[in-house]
Amino acid sequence: KTIPISTLDDRGAFDAYVAEPTDTPRAAIVVIQEIFGVNAGIRSKCDRLAADGYLAIAPDLFWQIAPGIQLDPDVPDQMQQALGLMGKFNQDAGIRDIEATIRIARGMLGDGGKVGVVGYCLGGRLAFMTAARTDVDASVGYYGVGIDGLLGETQAIANPVLLHVPEEDHFVDKDAQAAMHAGLDDHPKVTLYDYPGEDHGFATEFGDRRSDAA
Repeated sequence: KTIPISTLDDRGAFDAYVAEPTDTPRAAIVVIQEIFGVNAGIRSKCDRLAADGYLAIAPDLFWQIAPGIQLDPDVPDQMQQALGLMGKFNQDAGIRDIEATIRIARGMLGDGGKVGVVGYCLGGRLAFMTAARTDVDASVGYYGVGIDGLLGETQAIANPVLLHVPEEDHFVDKDAQAAMHAGLDDHPKVTLYDYPGEDHGFATEFGDRRSDAA
């Protein structure tokens, strides 16, 4: 189902896809989109998490530039459109919208319920930023882009962070990966997991980028 979520700063409201487990949720997970919107792959992630017992919510973070957009990364024209949207996207506002989603998730869980985030691509970057800028209970990022440029925020990370890093990521080169390790390996709350031979997008639910081996 889809629910509206009000922003924290009176910019309006945005939609979020919600998948609920059949029983009481173990916890909630905010699923942070790639540059392709809350498309079939992201909704499938939510549905799979719900089947595993979690309340899963995927906010439409592109609501101010392309509300409801759903793009296919395997279609070249749509990939180019997605890259253009990333250039227009206000990431700071996106973090505030993720924070609003975290608050809604906590409200849906009730007292003491824990909320984590998991993000992919752009969402992996936003998951790292969420760990540094909010009180989210845990954060997981897959092939997050530009994290080497965010290392100045690491001192603000207070809860566990796990970053999945494909070593052959054509969006995150070896120097960037080395900088991530240099800046994060000693952090008590951050774990980096490397995937030799894997490229960007390996954990997508379906499509050309998926790697079943990983």
